[in-house]
Amino acid sequence: MLLKPLIALVFLAMVASLVAGAGFLIKDGGRSRRVLVSLKLRVALAALLLALLCYGFYAGHLGT
Repeated sequence: MLLKPLIALVFLAMVASLVAGAGFLIKDGGRSRRVLVSLKLRVALAALLLALLCYGFYAGHLGT
């Protein structure tokens, strides 16, 4: 059962990317590309998280 820790890890990476993006926005005033890169990473992590959740429910690892 490596799926649940993997889902938690991806979620924590999303939160870390969110915090980093907010820090870049405050520090740079939105003038740098670091905010955009952080957003791209967060979107990719969200897609991965959605895929992991769909797989988990489909395979029966996360259901009741």
